[in-house]
Amino acid sequence: GQLVESGGGLVQSGGSLRLSCAASGFTFSAYDMSWYRQAPGKERELVARIDNHGGYTNYADSVKGRFTVSRDNAKNRVYLQMNSLKPEDTAVYSCNAHLSVWGIPRDYWGQGTQVTVSS
Repeated sequence: GQLVESGGGLVQSGGSLRLSCAASGFTFSAYDMSWYRQAPGKERELVARIDNHGGYTNYADSVKGRFTVSRDNAKNRVYLQMNSLKPEDTAVYSCNAHLSVWGIPRDYWGQGTQVTVSS
């Protein structure tokens, strides 16, 4: 399986970006999808998660009300709409696909896309 992110870039504080993650090589609709980010010198943190049907989402407190995760199972894509961006949102954003079968986890990771928010 493979995940490929796109949509990152440089944006001014208060601006918006939409990240996209394209999946291939596995049954996308069976997997919960998440966005993670990692800033220089910091640990990777979970930003947003959406279940396989798209009926359940959860967010890090730091992005609630500003970011929205969504998915299109017909297109094998997951999205992260980021509004009201802040300099502290600057990080490499990666998507993750997760499935647990009989307690055995199966994960796929993308290579990440850089998001830089200037003040």
